[in-house]
Amino acid sequence: MVDHKKKALFICLGNICRSPIAEAVFQKTVNDMNLGEHWDIDSAAIGGWHVGNPPDWRALDTLKKHNVPYNNHARQITSEDFDYYDYILGMDESNMKDLNKKAPKGSKAKLLLFGDFDPQGDRIIRDPYYDSDSKGFEKCYEQSVRCSKGFWEHIANEK
Repeated sequence: MVDHKKKALFICLGNICRSPIAEAVFQKTVNDMNLGEHWDIDSAAIGGWHVGNPPDWRALDTLKKHNVPYNNHARQITSEDFDYYDYILGMDESNMKDLNKKAPKGSKAKLLLFGDFDPQGDRIIRDPYYDSDSKGFEKCYEQSVRCSKGFWEHIANEK
């Protein structure tokens, strides 16, 4: 049987702050349109420091505050991901540079900066890991909501 699901992978440095939020928000976006079964959505890290760990507690609190479910653990991107996923979305320019270096030649995934889909033009989703409070996580959530809608519109207009 042919798998016709669209596949999106959200990437940040450690897969415990930004990419889990982006993954959860985009999953909720497609679920709210009753299209969740047509998507395979995940997130991963550039580096392997947090593999197997849940997201930062501030990321989980932010998602919970907005009634966005999340139950996943950090993993590192693999070379196979570049052929499995249709879209791999980084959170900042450093992620994009690393993704372009890691991508095997001829891989199918489109490498995209998630922030390019923000209608407010806020292109970089800043890493809130070292913040002393949750404000950066809230900003990441708000950007992810806008970018998810913008990314969805982009996909819907693709041929």
